[in-house]
Amino acid sequence: MCLAVPGKIVTIVEESNLGLRRGKVDFGGIRKEVCLDYTPEAGLGDYVLVHVGFALATVDEQEALHVFEALRQLDQLEELGEATT
Repeated sequence: MCLAVPGKIVTIVEESNLGLRRGKVDFGGIRKEVCLDYTPEAGLGDYVLVHVGFALATVDEQEALHVFEALRQLDQLEELGEATT
């Protein structure tokens, strides 16, 4: 089963020479670099739904916080730190 997890965008880098947009996303304290090319509307402080290192959609902050709480209760949040992106 595949799981997409919401995270908050904390930095954005646009590489003009390559045309790529990426940034650091915070997943409840765990930060990963992700590709933001599929979510051009997303800005700093927005929450995005991330799957295998790609932000696929923007999501509501309330929903993102709800998912983080569920992952904490299931003791699964730390597993996000083990995967590489």
